[in-house]
Amino acid sequence: QVQMVESGGGLVQPEGSLRLSCAASRSIFSIDTMGWYRQAPGKQRELVAVITRGGSTTYADSVKGRFTISSDNAKNTVNLQMNSLKPEDTAVYYCNAKSLTRDFWGQGTQVTVSS
Repeated sequence: QVQMVESGGGLVQPEGSLRLSCAASRSIFSIDTMGWYRQAPGKQRELVAVITRGGSTTYADSVKGRFTISSDNAKNTVNLQMNSLKPEDTAVYYCNAKSLTRDFWGQGTQVTVSS
């Protein structure tokens, strides 16, 4: 019943920036992690960034130094600030929240990096 709702995707030029936001449709009990995944055409879904309840972050090597994940556990929200975007970042980005027993997903938002 709970879903994550993403916003902020769109078309941006290389070296540009976008900020993705995601919020749960209702409160989620005991979230362990929140994160962002992406899937490009012809490729498998991959983890982009994840943040734990305690604030520890992990990034894919391809986005380190360019992307920043942040969250507010009390509000069940997670953001992804994407800077210095590259064409290789083009993908559908999915928001995820994980509790001890469940995964919650968003519908995905398209990010296209192109001149």
